[in-house]
Amino acid sequence: MSSLIKPFKQGQTLADEIAETKINGREKSFDIWWLGQSGFLIQWNKKLLLLDPYLSDSLTKKYSTTDKPHVRMSEIVIDPNLLTGIDVVTSSHHHTDHLDGETLQPILKNNPDAVFVIPEASRPVAVERAQCPYTFPLGMTDGQTDSFKDFTFHGIPSAHNTIERDEYGDCIFMGYVIQFGGWNIYHSGDTLWYDGMVELLKPFQVDVAFLPINGNVPERNVAGNLNTQEAALLGKDIGAKLVIPHHYDLFEFNTADPLEFKHHAEMAMQRHRILELGERFTIG
Repeated sequence: MSSLIKPFKQGQTLADEIAETKINGREKSFDIWWLGQSGFLIQWNKKLLLLDPYLSDSLTKKYSTTDKPHVRMSEIVIDPNLLTGIDVVTSSHHHTDHLDGETLQPILKNNPDAVFVIPEASRPVAVERAQCPYTFPLGMTDGQTDSFKDFTFHGIPSAHNTIERDEYGDCIFMGYVIQFGGWNIYHSGDTLWYDGMVELLKPFQVDVAFLPINGNVPERNVAGNLNTQEAALLGKDIGAKLVIPHHYDLFEFNTADPLEFKHHAEMAMQRHRILELGERFTIG
């Protein structure tokens, strides 16, 4: 097996950078780190927003003796115990690479003032994995708007592979448009392109869209996502000022080539940025 992809910055070195960046945080700019898979950390105005972190080997261990091994491609970017000063942590849905107990438990323990934003439909699973009180997570569904620690969330449905709802009508797979400091970012979670998606997102005038690129391949036997071309074209159609791809370079069986995304984004004249693991990118 080839050697694992080494992050641009990781571990305590990355933790120190995050802490220093937060101390010097400003209202007129924000910072983005890619933490692997669909996980991103946002720093704005001395606040930290952690999106869909997966920072363990729980899935590799779970599937190690099955016919669907989750062979890791990259090193873990940062031990979740090193993430402090977190204000908001999110999950977009109940799949473990977006809602991981081994990641969430230390984060919530070490950040007692953090709020935990989830799809309301994920509450029972989220509570069990995070080992938190039942009422602790802040549940959302599509069409809902709420504010947490100066970040305003708008619930957006995701299709993974379809838009699904629980018995109460709450959306099971979610994305979020998050507003802060005059910016709008869209974290899709896991999604395919669905009818009405462009019309739903375009009015937000998204500044940064975080979109998956690993595609929808039935023989993988897992729910699919946008592929490299679809992510570029969706960004263009919703008017996103920048697209940052995610959901690749974690598991060998379920990845994509970011250079294919780069090609399609250039063809569509869609501004984009491919981040290295643990790399910081500043806007503003």
